[in-house]
Amino acid sequence: MTALGLLLLSMMGYSQHMQPAGTEGGAVASGGRSQLLSRADWGARMAKQVDYFKGPAPYVIIHHSYIPAACESTPDCKRSMRSMQDFHQVDRGWNDIGYSFGIGGDGMIYTGRGFNVVGAHAPKYNDKSVGIVLIGDWQIELPPPCMLQAAKDLITFGVSQGYIDPAYKLLGHRQVRDTECPGGRLFQEISTWPHFTQVNTTDIAAAPPAAKKIEPKH
Repeated sequence: MTALGLLLLSMMGYSQHMQPAGTEGGAVASGGRSQLLSRADWGARMAKQVDYFKGPAPYVIIHHSYIPAACESTPDCKRSMRSMQDFHQVDRGWNDIGYSFGIGGDGMIYTGRGFNVVGAHAPKYNDKSVGIVLIGDWQIELPPPCMLQAAKDLITFGVSQGYIDPAYKLLGHRQVRDTECPGGRLFQEISTWPHFTQVNTTDIAAAPPAAKKIEPKH
């Protein structure tokens, strides 16, 4: 693993006692076009419980938040991440924010649960996927280029560091659950990306779970 990879691993990961490691941003993917912010950077509260699965993840699932709406500045995007965590963790009673990562309109990547942590974003896929939410409502409008590039850079980084299977399947949330997420316009966009995969109910039922250390409790 490269020095950059080690830096980002320490920033994104959880210790056994759930203390976020690192508060400085780091570059993701070749050229450092996208920046990663740690949980501490956006003011995440501690997760109630962290359940891990062994990687690499065979699926990447794209979401939109719908609410909160799109954010443009980093302070606003940090507030959006805290709002989603409040809704998921306090209102719904989940362990943490449901997503692995968030992408803001500032082009920043925000660490949610992180890589190899069981999520709460896509039933039957939470223990074998990376869930990426693009903050905003993308039913009609397309996210700005910086958001799309950040999502692509995050996936590239995940593959390069062994968190995501090189043969991963890219899905929109609507393909695994009855929902409009990630919005019609964004779904149209990701359908042109590498590894986008059409799935049916048979594929979903047959999807094998990744090995887990602990059963998730949402």
